[in-house]
Amino acid sequence: MFFWLLTILIVSYLIGCLHGSIVAQKLSGVNLKDTGVKNAGASNATIVLGKKYGALVAAVDIGKGALAIILLRHTLNWITISPEFLAIFLFSAGAAVILGHVFPFYMKFNGGKGTATIIGVLLALHWEFGLIALAIFIIATLVTDFIVIGVFTLYFSLIAIAIWKFPSLWSVVISVILLIIALYKHMENFKRMKVGEEKRVSAVFGKSK
Repeated sequence: MFFWLLTILIVSYLIGCLHGSIVAQKLSGVNLKDTGVKNAGASNATIVLGKKYGALVAAVDIGKGALAIILLRHTLNWITISPEFLAIFLFSAGAAVILGHVFPFYMKFNGGKGTATIIGVLLALHWEFGLIALAIFIIATLVTDFIVIGVFTLYFSLIAIAIWKFPSLWSVVISVILLIIALYKHMENFKRMKVGEEKRVSAVFGKSK
């Protein structure tokens, strides 16, 4: 099982390294790591390049999160494993693809923040619960007018899925670790919120382009 786990971690991490921001850079010539809030994610793509590029980056990053889980599910159809190992493998893949986005090796391990990617992971793990999580994320973001608040509803949703749908303590542990990493990666957002400099969702999506 160690070989399977190691393979899952490596493949999922590499999938996570396939950034939507790189696609946007190739098309626009703009490096999102050098402008805006200097983050390689959909929100910064929207701030800097507009809603069309933001949607493109989000689609790529959501897609890769879902791909890592779907690819693993199809692969595991060829072997027989216990429900506990299935949970460990799925959440390990989810964690690795998110970490690949957040810490890509070719960006000096400083990529995006993983919001779109965790949406893809949630939808692929349990699509009904994933849709509920996405709805909660959208509502929380719109009500507070800050995407960072909505982001953390996604991580709490992942913990909830781990507890209610997958019979493994490790799935919960992995989910909590991802929450802690997300807190670390979003500290700058909270600092900007404190001094009134964090971009509001209404301001970003109010752009015409």
